Amino acid sequence: MDGVQVRLPLAPEPMTRRDLVSMLMAAAPGGSAAGRVAVPVHRITDAHARIPSDWLRHFWWSIWPECVRDFGRGGIDLVTTDGPGEVRHSAADRPYFLGLRRGVVNLVLTSYLPLYWDDARALAGVTTIFEGYHVCLIALAYAHGNQAPFVSVNTCTHELLHALMQDVFVTRPKWYQSGSREFAADYYATLLWVFHDGAAVRRSAREYVARLREGK
Repeated sequence: MDGVQVRLPLAPEPMTRRDLVSMLMAAAPGGSAAGRVAVPVHRITDAHARIPSDWLRHFWWSIWPECVRDFGRGGIDLVTTDGPGEVRHSAADRPYFLGLRRGVVNLVLTSYLPLYWDDARALAGVTTIFEGYHVCLIALAYAHGNQAPFVSVNTCTHELLHALMQDVFVTRPKWYQSGSREFAADYYATLLWVFHDGAAVRRSAREYVARLREGK
């Protein structure tokens, strides 16, 4: 048609990977990126322990991805770094660590927990503040993924929740406090796993990360 200009709509800009990630995060149960919580986790594999390769494969291909997924669905992002390290033992089997960092949760993978902490109970993990370092020690011999809601949940999720729910700041808990903390960790892990509900964990995690960065 002479004298008439037809203005065609512009082609949409191609979606970048960052755009896609932002869209998925906003649509996730955890809410928008602004409402999410980033938790710094430094991962160490104990070079002093003899860890079978199948244990490591099971952890990296099953247990850890499940843990990251459950926290992610609840609005908590585990921001990871990796480095070398070891768990050594004194004559009394008191552990001491090489390679730990401050201002992060040190997730240390070993074969079995030291008797100093395990006391022949075949524990899958322990989370504590050890000489000022925040340590989450995982025994790969007993670590497992989600098995039964409220009863047997992902070992990594359970142990990290002891940090994020600030249990690590309670010194010398009473026996009944220890029991309630274990149940609470399984409870919040189940909310993340089954219901993708991380509201309570996010609130506590924000406070925890702030204290972690302040070195408290």
